[in-house]
Amino acid sequence: MPKAYQDYPAAYQVSKGSALQVNEAFYQRIREQQNARTLIEQFQIPIRTGRAWKVPAGHVFRITTPVGPQVGDLNIWNAHDPRERLWAARTRQLQGAHVTTYDRLWSNLPFLRPLVTITDDSLAGYGIDEHGGRVHDLLGTRCDPYVNKMLTGEDFHHHCHSNLTRAVLPHGLTEFDVHDVLNVFQCTGLNDDDLYFMKACPAKQGDYLEFFAEIDLLCALSTCPGGDLSLPMWGPEAQDPLSVCRPLGVEIYTLQPALLEGWRQPERAAYNGQHGLQIVAPAWEQ
Repeated sequence: MPKAYQDYPAAYQVSKGSALQVNEAFYQRIREQQNARTLIEQFQIPIRTGRAWKVPAGHVFRITTPVGPQVGDLNIWNAHDPRERLWAARTRQLQGAHVTTYDRLWSNLPFLRPLVTITDDSLAGYGIDEHGGRVHDLLGTRCDPYVNKMLTGEDFHHHCHSNLTRAVLPHGLTEFDVHDVLNVFQCTGLNDDDLYFMKACPAKQGDYLEFFAEIDLLCALSTCPGGDLSLPMWGPEAQDPLSVCRPLGVEIYTLQPALLEGWRQPERAAYNGQHGLQIVAPAWEQ
């Protein structure tokens, strides 16, 4: 009989000393030593809006559900060079289509380094449900007004793509900088037809996902207009899910220097970027 696809090994394997080999003891220490951190900023993002904020390298930030279940769409950039940003597709291959504690979110080429490492996840025990759903999704991407117009013929200006666009404008970025997201607290999977499905958010009031900033970051988060995704937004049974929309919270912490002993910011990819090309000197220099 054919070998079940679940039994095949992952394409990208961890090798000793590679960036995929996470120092779990370091991040566990950050998670467990709560008395070695100081809250330096805290805010809520109202329903159907977005907000951007910066996190220095070596700091921790949490995304929380202060009221109840709510999905959020997260973008991340290098705070000093927005050309470097979250690469959702490669993160899916290196870490998984859904992420949790000790997983990393990777940046795009030619940088290719971890932007953040997940240090804590109150939903880590959710696992895989009876429909194959898992939380903290990299399978899908942000909802956007272009697809909505295509499907419904109507304009709606508070999709996550629009919320993120408005959020980053004060930081000198535009719609072209908004990219594929991490869907925080979102439960998704693939059905038997290999089509993407979304389920009601399993988060409760007080749940959180926590990240360690590996480099200086600019982050942006949208409170999805679908709320907790318990109501359909498209199709024959579509309805306005305003009643199930809730705010999200963000907390930023500085860590005591002792917690950071042995850590250093990851370097960008070591490949020289030549791609097999040869630089030939002009004839007058030969």
